[in-house]
Amino acid sequence: MTIETEIHRKKRICVLGSTGSIGDSTLDVIGRHPERFSVFALSGHRRIDKLVTECLRFEPKYAVVSDDQAAHEVRKQLDANGTQTNVLVGTEALEWVACHDEVDVIVTGIVGAAGLKSTLAAVRAGHQILIANKEPLVMMGHTIVAEARRSGAVIIPLDSEHNAIYQCLPDTFEVGAGSTSGADLNSVRRILLTASGGPFRTLPIEDFPRITPAEAVRHPNWSMGRKISVDSATMMNKGLELIEACVLFGVSPDHVEVVIHPQSVIHSMVEYLDGSVVAQMGSADMRIPIAHGLGWPDRIESGAESLDFFDLARLDFERPDETRFPCLALARRAAEVAGISPIVLNAANEIAVDAFLEGRIGFLDIATTIERTLDTVRGGQYDCIEDVLNIDDISRRRSRQIVDTLIT
Repeated sequence: MTIETEIHRKKRICVLGSTGSIGDSTLDVIGRHPERFSVFALSGHRRIDKLVTECLRFEPKYAVVSDDQAAHEVRKQLDANGTQTNVLVGTEALEWVACHDEVDVIVTGIVGAAGLKSTLAAVRAGHQILIANKEPLVMMGHTIVAEARRSGAVIIPLDSEHNAIYQCLPDTFEVGAGSTSGADLNSVRRILLTASGGPFRTLPIEDFPRITPAEAVRHPNWSMGRKISVDSATMMNKGLELIEACVLFGVSPDHVEVVIHPQSVIHSMVEYLDGSVVAQMGSADMRIPIAHGLGWPDRIESGAESLDFFDLARLDFERPDETRFPCLALARRAAEVAGISPIVLNAANEIAVDAFLEGRIGFLDIATTIERTLDTVRGGQYDCIEDVLNIDDISRRRSRQIVDTLIT
């Protein structure tokens, strides 16, 4: 085998959002398998020094940043180190690298609606897409799945719960094939979506008004970004995941049950008609689902510690209390209404969480903002990505108005 053949047999990976927690875990797994993977492109937003460090280590062909000032700083640092990475700017550059024909696998880890266009571009290009960001599937998941069916793109979810479900479903199941190969799921009774319950599962409800941003981002089991950590604290993350599960696996909301499992050892389960329940278990380490996605259909080393079953004192399960976690009920409502409702829900949540993290509103005001936004931006369907972005913009403006009334 020639050196050139060896290089070309590697999977070429594009990591969108490489400077976040998903990017950290993805690059850690990639770094463990230099014989399997090469990095084609990385993207980052504000953490420029970290992006430079990643480029120096992995030497991608392209690095994408959000603005010209960041691009200038990255180029200067890379030039000083003799690195040949090309620096690109803006959302169009993200889309360009996402659908580049030299890419084999796209990892989408951009938080928020910002990753929507690049994810859709990658799907339309027919790539293997490892989706770690919830927003594209929440905002226009049915369109993304339909485009994957047309292009032949392979979608593998990286959320630990959806990846677990994916592993528990029949081997013949493919994301996007639910409506054309429904027989694959005829034997499935329900999907059991597990949740840790976050940091406030047992906190007295009367203490909720005093919850601080610093407390909300301290997740008991997982290391995540600030926004995702707050979503876990409100259980909105589980609500968004419920919507994702419906889209990815072609099921209705009443076929998805949320189960609080504080130990985060079982990452989700699938119950079959014969009464069998298949569960995926593992350490609370995002490198496990990422390694599954990167190596698919093979299994590769992730770097995660093995479960020590002799140290597992107990596995607990509880029903979620929607009085304690109203965001979960709001998300289920959006899933049932469908149409534009998940777009409105996601936009309102992003605005409310930002306002909370900035100290402008209280913890309980997050759910209030979302509910009032859903009540005022209502009904209808979307036809294209422009519609989605317009609804997203309208919802964000309305949510900001609601936040302003809560401040005053």
